Amino acid sequence: MVDIQVKNLNKFFVIGENLLEDLSFEIQEGERVAILGRNGCGKTTLFNILTGQMDYDGGEVYVNPNKRLGLISQIPRFPQGYTVEDVLRSAYDSLLRIRRKMELLECEMAQNATKEQLLEYDRLGAAWESGGGYDMDVEVDKICNGLGITQEQRTQDFASLSGGEKTRVNLARLLLEKTDILLLDEPTNHLDLNSVEWLEGYIHTFKGTVLAISHDRYFIDQIAQRVIEIVDGHAEFYSGNYSFYMDEKQARFNLQLKQYEQEQAKLKQLGYTVERMKGWGINNRTLYRRAMSIQHRMERIKKTERPKTEKTMKATFGEKDFSGDVVFKMKNVSKSFGDRTLFSDVNLNVEGGERIALLGDNGTGKSTFIKCLLGDEDCQGKIQFGPTVKWGYLPQIIHFDHPERTLYDTMLYEKNCSPQMARDRLGAFLFQGEDVFKTVGNLSGGEQSRLRLCMLMDEKINLLILDEPTNHLDIASREWVEAAIEEFEGVLLFVSHDRYFIEKFAERIWLLEDGQIRDFPCGYQKYRSILEHEAASKAVPAAAPKPKKEKPKGGTKDQDKLVRRLEREIEKQEQLIAEFDPKIEAASADYQELSRLLQEKEEAEAALMDLMEQWEAAQA
Repeated sequence: MVDIQVKNLNKFFVIGENLLEDLSFEIQEGERVAILGRNGCGKTTLFNILTGQMDYDGGEVYVNPNKRLGLISQIPRFPQGYTVEDVLRSAYDSLLRIRRKMELLECEMAQNATKEQLLEYDRLGAAWESGGGYDMDVEVDKICNGLGITQEQRTQDFASLSGGEKTRVNLARLLLEKTDILLLDEPTNHLDLNSVEWLEGYIHTFKGTVLAISHDRYFIDQIAQRVIEIVDGHAEFYSGNYSFYMDEKQARFNLQLKQYEQEQAKLKQLGYTVERMKGWGINNRTLYRRAMSIQHRMERIKKTERPKTEKTMKATFGEKDFSGDVVFKMKNVSKSFGDRTLFSDVNLNVEGGERIALLGDNGTGKSTFIKCLLGDEDCQGKIQFGPTVKWGYLPQIIHFDHPERTLYDTMLYEKNCSPQMARDRLGAFLFQGEDVFKTVGNLSGGEQSRLRLCMLMDEKINLLILDEPTNHLDIASREWVEAAIEEFEGVLLFVSHDRYFIEKFAERIWLLEDGQIRDFPCGYQKYRSILEHEAASKAVPAAAPKPKKEKPKGGTKDQDKLVRRLEREIEKQEQLIAEFDPKIEAASADYQELSRLLQEKEEAEAALMDLMEQWEAAQA
């Protein structure tokens, strides 16, 4: 059954320039589809058309009228004084109306109930039960726990929350509404890693249809069954997740380029033949007619367009030479706000060439930790930098002192460079032509990040500190930033919820949790496996006790045989487990293969524990 169908959709904002042009696609019931495309290609516009918030200029749009559709994009307005709990409960408005009617009937029936009232009460009670009224509190708690909405936060005024917190609460409300079709517009932008992983699990168990606009490549890999990319107003289709999309897109590019080059070679050869035959045909009408026939055939050949290559930023960080071993040391560093301690007794050493990810849930104090390191926030303890260290910092929230200036003037005044140098540097970051005369205040969040990065890359630094560097960037822009960082040979310290970015760069991980920083000298996949192993170990005592193994019957000779047999099996099992380590290391870039190997290793370790218990019982 088709849930969404778009045929030859056209939408323009400037006459003669279509944002969406003859866009066509179908979404079947239960599909999970990612919508990709550069910033400004029309993805959010498409969602607004699907929900009826925006009209279109041509084509057909069908959304199954028997399905409930929910969009998480813009945050709806709620009455003054609404708490977070009120917003969450608004997902159950129809059920709550039924409950109020039941309460009114209960009051009316307290003295003398009529048959009609009893029948009405039964009908309402059935509607309350079938609608999930008795499970309401459980569902709200489950969604809030998954998205990290605390009990304390649920009592706060919704209007007092930050933009990110409002987005998270609105996402929770949408999930509670039990919609049949979910439209998710950048749902992971304001979620921490735990919340994103919970959302992925929720989507996997969701029975309805999901359309997601996202620049989170890891998220797309986890949830998407296929990809629709919007390119120049048209749809291109890929029948797999993000990894499949990347491989397939490159394969299509290579094929189109090969076809184009073959056609050009053929046309060149035919053109050469035509010119020679025309020359020979000056006194030979037959040759001349044949030359013209070949020329007409050349004109009728359907030409393959040369595949377009993405414009790339050609910029690298200016690097300052670093001498010495220690970049910075932190000794007994602590930070509190009133009674709340963000972190305490932090002792860390950083040496040259390290690449460190600072991870933790939202609100644990990661950005504050960076500000303490840079001296922008006061803290207790001692922080000491090496004598040759010069750092560069890209904050999460970009601020310009003069937002009224153009990009061009900003470079001239703040970087003290020549007009031509300002043009060249902006051009390297794809600010070209008339774009350089836009005012900084009118740039999008992604464009402001790109401008700040452009200014930062000019500086000679050997310590690069980034706070959520990929926020607001589309996938192409994220890849540009990553390409520049790959060339940087100094120390990298970054805060990020982008697992693709973390996995690519982190060689050491600091986890800020419960007021402490745990230091993991490894990459992201090993770090995840350590946490999963710890969680499994904690869960063991809560598991049901295994039935005691019966002691083998027979005399001492049988016992000795059993012990020796178990020892041989234990040795084989230990060898089997040891063989997993090189395989896991080799599969570090393949998430699905890595997950399978880690699962098999965990099962092998459980089997080893079982053999050890049997051996202990036999020894006893």
